[in-house]
Amino acid sequence: MLAPGHVPGRCLFVISAVKRIMEEIGTGAVCLRTDGHRADIILNRPEKKNAMNEALLQDLHTAIEQVDANENIRVVTLLGNGSVFSAGMDLEMMYEHGKSGDTQVKELLDTVISQIESLSIPSVASLKGAALAGAFELTLPVDFRFLSQDAKYGLLEVKLGAFPFCGATQRLPRLVGLAQAKRIILTGDLVDPTEAKEMGLVHEVVAGRKETDDAAIALADQLATQSPLGMSYARELLNETFDAPEEKRLAREQELAEEVLSSADYREGFEAQIEDRTPEFTGN
Repeated sequence: MLAPGHVPGRCLFVISAVKRIMEEIGTGAVCLRTDGHRADIILNRPEKKNAMNEALLQDLHTAIEQVDANENIRVVTLLGNGSVFSAGMDLEMMYEHGKSGDTQVKELLDTVISQIESLSIPSVASLKGAALAGAFELTLPVDFRFLSQDAKYGLLEVKLGAFPFCGATQRLPRLVGLAQAKRIILTGDLVDPTEAKEMGLVHEVVAGRKETDDAAIALADQLATQSPLGMSYARELLNETFDAPEEKRLAREQELAEEVLSSADYREGFEAQIEDRTPEFTGN
């Protein structure tokens, strides 16, 4: 959450002894906060329920680029300023783009989703209040999703004369199976938070919106203490589970295992365990 007294559209800049920094990205529709090895990307149109317009998506693209280029960052969260994560795409913008046949916004959302999917570090999203349509699709490649108990969560596109065309037809079946994916996409009905957890669509359902942010950040902080090399290699292999023949995947697992076994982090992890201390991983 942003600090009390935050003015919508502005970011609070803070530099403290613990290296916590907040910066405004581009137009200010997104803020980037870094805290040690964690980066928080914060959607920042609270007056519009963080509806995603072209400016927000461009700022989001820039923020992810910055996170990806920062070797000190080991985990990233996606958060929303205000009471909701995101109400989805800005409807007025989508209507105008639809009339003109302009596909630029769709292509930009596709790019952002692909950026998240190709990150080498873990990602965590706090889906408080609402994560609808495009916002639902935005977080499908995120590694961990926390959902508030009162959230409006689903893909509404069929009720608007379209269908979710930024990857949900391909990514959602991997998460919940084909039958559930068809029900979610073809009915356009909201997904009950408890049911979302039961089907594996989200990892935790949390009572309270601030508490949902807190839970996501707490997990991110835990991940930031793990071996960066180990997490990166494990994620690569897990994400390729359905994309290549088993023989090829097992060979790649062995290749990465050999690299890990010869790493400084591997030695540090075991030495710390033997010496009963907290390991200090470097990613090497």
